[in-house]
Amino acid sequence: MIVDSTALPEQAVDDIVMSAFRAAGQRCSALRLLCVQEDIADTVLTMLVGATDALVIGDPADPATDVGPLIDAAALARIEQYLAALPGGARVVHRATLESLCPTGHCCAPTVIELKSVRDLQREIFGPILHVVRFPLSAWDELIEDIEASGFGLTMGIHTRLTTRAQGIFERSRVGNTYVNRNTVGAVVGVQPFGGEGLSGTGPKAGGPNYLQRFMVERVLTVNETAWGGNVDLLRRSPR
Repeated sequence: MIVDSTALPEQAVDDIVMSAFRAAGQRCSALRLLCVQEDIADTVLTMLVGATDALVIGDPADPATDVGPLIDAAALARIEQYLAALPGGARVVHRATLESLCPTGHCCAPTVIELKSVRDLQREIFGPILHVVRFPLSAWDELIEDIEASGFGLTMGIHTRLTTRAQGIFERSRVGNTYVNRNTVGAVVGVQPFGGEGLSGTGPKAGGPNYLQRFMVERVLTVNETAWGGNVDLLRRSPR
């Protein structure tokens, strides 16, 4: 998700939290990388820390819970190993506290990590881990190039009040689904077109007009009717 200086911080933070931490970050479209224009980065991060601390982590069967556990112990171990060996220059900005609401299971505290560069994020971390990168206004082209260099292309979020900027990012980004001034986890797969490019998938989108063709096989039969003579009709009526 890219957030520029014209964005409304309150709206952006609400969508960031929903996209990064709900479902414990275990959606394919969950927000992994947040790029914030440096003019408002401190404000956004301060609000993001406060919003993260307000999340209830615990039993997913409880309607009051915001963030449930990871799918299994192995998933939790992979995240803990990653946090123990962060790339150079990375720092943990904030990590939520696991209260007594999550005494058992595989709960992972939502965590915000600041990186020096987009290129420091080398792989997907499947869980409630959000990476943040600050960028200056002068680095728009470099930012888009760095994002594209990752090879992933499932979802892109944009928070801006400039229509031309949103359109410009959309046109330059090789991404399956782009969301403007909203969260990135709202598409209903199988109902609304959803899918990615590059390392995030190829072909028609689930829910799109061409998706049904993905379940069909086209076969061609060419017959010399002179050679078959009277058996042509039987051939055409024969079962598959």
